[in-house]
Amino acid sequence: MAQVEKVYTEDEVKQRLTGPLRHWYVDGWLQRKFQTEGWKGTLMVVNAIGHLAEAAWHHPDLTVSYSFVIVKLMTHSAKGISDKDLALAARIEDVVSWQPGKENGPLDGTPSDDERFRYVKYDD
Repeated sequence: MAQVEKVYTEDEVKQRLTGPLRHWYVDGWLQRKFQTEGWKGTLMVVNAIGHLAEAAWHHPDLTVSYSFVIVKLMTHSAKGISDKDLALAARIEDVVSWQPGKENGPLDGTPSDDERFRYVKYDD
């Protein structure tokens, strides 16, 4: 027998959109728009999301344009937003918004001062 997913109300989802999920919003779907510097960045974001979605076996709807990607999550089998959507959104946020240069570790991160290399427009 299939497990029944708990579906959250819009208000319950909004309460969870804090911290790492503060840039996500709910409008029937759990959504996030990632701005990119152009086609190269868009493709990199789409491929990262594609890998995460396939590994999780939970697939978002994507709107892809030259300089942005919109991610829309909903658990279709449950007909609403569930823990699966919140968990995948958090993983997507973690990967796409990662800026190694801000961690004071050995990785420098993509140079943001040279437009040839920039590819994601970070919110923070």
